[in-house]
Amino acid sequence: MSDGVFQDKTSQYQKRINAFMADVLDKNYPQSNKLVNALSYSLMSGGKRIRPLLSYATAEALEIDLAQADYVAASIEMIHAYSLIHDDLPAMDNDDLRRGKPTCHVQFDDATAILAGDALQAMAFEVLSYIDADPKIIVQLIRLLSLSCGVLGMAGGQSLDLESENKQLDKSSMDIIHQLKTGALISASVEMMGLLCTNCTDESKLALRQYAYDFGMAFQIIDDVLDVIGDEETIGKPVGSDESNNKSTYPSIMGLDDSKKAALSHSQNAVAQLQVLPGDSSYLQYLAEYLVSRKS
Repeated sequence: MSDGVFQDKTSQYQKRINAFMADVLDKNYPQSNKLVNALSYSLMSGGKRIRPLLSYATAEALEIDLAQADYVAASIEMIHAYSLIHDDLPAMDNDDLRRGKPTCHVQFDDATAILAGDALQAMAFEVLSYIDADPKIIVQLIRLLSLSCGVLGMAGGQSLDLESENKQLDKSSMDIIHQLKTGALISASVEMMGLLCTNCTDESKLALRQYAYDFGMAFQIIDDVLDVIGDEETIGKPVGSDESNNKSTYPSIMGLDDSKKAALSHSQNAVAQLQVLPGDSSYLQYLAEYLVSRKS
């Protein structure tokens, strides 16, 4: 896949998920109030939409109707948006900038930001319930998303991350934190598509799980690298926040060069899993390769 085709497809998918989520808000929450304005502000503020892109790319590789993928992609992005709102709060990372804009609690206030995150989390599961699929599959989707964002996933990883401040961690401890904090929701973006694929083989599901693991690891390692060498205007958030919060990062443990090499290795491992998938996996491949060169 050429860079031009990749960029075109990325733009199409970003527009698709943005339109779908805007439609959900317009149809189900037509009365604009402070809470709706706050959650809309954070949900619709742009961003790369990496998780929805992964869902659409996996749907393509498994030959799943994108009309079904919309609901999964939106639910995951809503969970992601809620997590960012809460991560930015003064009690957490205390960040004032997100995607080049004031964070939710800065634009509104702390209490409204907390409620906006709460509402987005509930909305994610509401959206999943609308999928035109076998109810048993819908239950499985809800269970997988619940696990990915709860104690055994994102929230648990965030808790471990906060506990790690002012401590020097080893790489294995770092891996566990980021498999939960970042990797679990990324894995859900891919594996939930496997649940929608009624004829998906065990081999394909295993390949998707391994792809998602390596993708998530590469993503987090590069995120840590960008926190050191990135440009604030380009990445849309403060750089050096991990260092200021005394957090262990991959560059602080491994050094910048070895961190970049580790990210490249995970990217290559992810790509190696794609051969067994029945449909076109070229976009999944390009996403994994894009990770190691991204600037934001």
